Amino acid sequence: MIVKDIEINKSIFKAVHIELSDSSNLLMIIGSKGYIMCGYLNINTAQKMGDVACIVTGVKTIEDILNSKIVALTSNAQKLGVEMGMAVTEVLKKLS
Repeated sequence: MIVKDIEINKSIFKAVHIELSDSSNLLMIIGSKGYIMCGYLNINTAQKMGDVACIVTGVKTIEDILNSKIVALTSNAQKLGVEMGMAVTEVLKKLS
């Protein structure tokens, strides 16, 4: 497991990378207001918990997340101005 701080747009985020097997990874980028997660995690659970959460898919690294677009999100993420298809780099501005 790798947990490290990354700086994006002058804000610090926690990046989490857990290698589950040779071909699969669990990935998250966590900000002060919410997080972006890979498709291994469940958006319905995040919704039930009231989280500000977004999902990206087809990612294998934190860098892949940074170059992705949102494919699912919670209603609390929508309240912050996050939209389907939004670039992660734009979403992170809202999560800091």
